[in-house]
Amino acid sequence: MAKKEHIVRHTAEQLDAMRQRGESRSDWAKAAAMTGEEIEASVVSDPDEADMVMDWDSATIEMPQPKAVLNMRVDQEVLDYFRETGRGYQTRINAVLKSYVSRMRHDRH
Repeated sequence: MAKKEHIVRHTAEQLDAMRQRGESRSDWAKAAAMTGEEIEASVVSDPDEADMVMDWDSATIEMPQPKAVLNMRVDQEVLDYFRETGRGYQTRINAVLKSYVSRMRHDRH
């Protein structure tokens, strides 16, 4: 049977108010008192983290590039499709175009 998920969204202000009312399920005092070794041991013992290997030696910092303002014409059905996906549709359009550019550059070399 598929796991049921219950996703709830809150703004930063709502989360702050919940913490102030003591509604957080996190024990922040306990977390703040933990040493680095204790935190590592806690992560290792977490079944959700099992077999996860982090190779920080190959990590890179990718700073976001500023976006260029563009006024372009696209087919109405293309725009409608992306708008139907909800907030952030322009970011998704950019991601599709960026993926295309990356693939084209890869194929050229």
